[in-house]
Amino acid sequence: MAAKRTDDEAVSLTTIPPRSTSHEKFERLIGSTRDIPPVRTAVAHPCEATSLEGALQAAADKIIVPILVGPEHRIRAVADEIGASLDGIEIVDTPHSHASAAAAVELVREGKAFMLMKGSLHSDEILAAVVDHATGLRTERRISHVFIMDVPLYSEPLFITDAAVNIFPDLTTKRDIVQNAIDLHLALGLGTPRVAILSAVETVTPKIPSTIEAAALCKMADRGQIEGGLLDGPLALDNAIDPKAAEIKGIRSEVAGRAQILVVPDLEAGNMLAKNLTFLAGADAAGVVLGARVPIVLTSRADNLIARRASCAIAALYAQSLARGGERTGEVRS
Repeated sequence: MAAKRTDDEAVSLTTIPPRSTSHEKFERLIGSTRDIPPVRTAVAHPCEATSLEGALQAAADKIIVPILVGPEHRIRAVADEIGASLDGIEIVDTPHSHASAAAAVELVREGKAFMLMKGSLHSDEILAAVVDHATGLRTERRISHVFIMDVPLYSEPLFITDAAVNIFPDLTTKRDIVQNAIDLHLALGLGTPRVAILSAVETVTPKIPSTIEAAALCKMADRGQIEGGLLDGPLALDNAIDPKAAEIKGIRSEVAGRAQILVVPDLEAGNMLAKNLTFLAGADAAGVVLGARVPIVLTSRADNLIARRASCAIAALYAQSLARGGERTGEVRS
């Protein structure tokens, strides 16, 4: 008969590892925005405390110049609730969340804002306004989401894509997903990224279609159809991020064991991976959507303040990178 477990032992088996409190990777990214002007940002429907507080904190950090888009009476009521001042902040009054998304997108189309930030509306609402064929912000690229993870046990920021927008992307869409993530990594000043195309195994097999697509993406990079990064795949997660696991499997490449971008087979795999890192490894996750005319800060109501600030900083740095290509992004920092 098994020995009876003590209360202390039971607690130890169910305790989630504590989150890191240093946030050093995110703080470095936030610090990088001190050298760029704050970006005029349309904040769509910031009608609850966390979304409004995140926008106002990013404004206090001089990362963004917020334009609050939503029912003005609700925004002011939330500001009163959290004890925040809205003095000097522009508010665009709208009747409801759908109108907030449309008005925020229109501010970008009119050249009055150079970033979008999701407030307390559903992600589908703001993304539907972004991809609208007539009035949206589409480009030749497919839009995709990137999680930028501050993982306590990993030495540098870890990108995971796509875990929020494209559910079962085909090869053409995956090409855009990869290129969007590479462009972001470069825009953040993190150097040429090592990109791992993930699957369940590291060998190409017709029984697992994601391994064939991984191999195709690597060949596309060889032929210049994907630029700016070092690709390898298929790689299983362990040999993508653990040098010892890659060594044991006999995998020798510049990427294996040292990946900075993890490209997942589909949204389900990516979402589970990101949430595992968040809730079981104490990681924090910033999030941004790329591939539209401007970056979109896409945060969750569950995100803490440091993740919201980091998401704004990452999007602002990317917007500044677009500005260097000839597009004006914001006002000069005072």
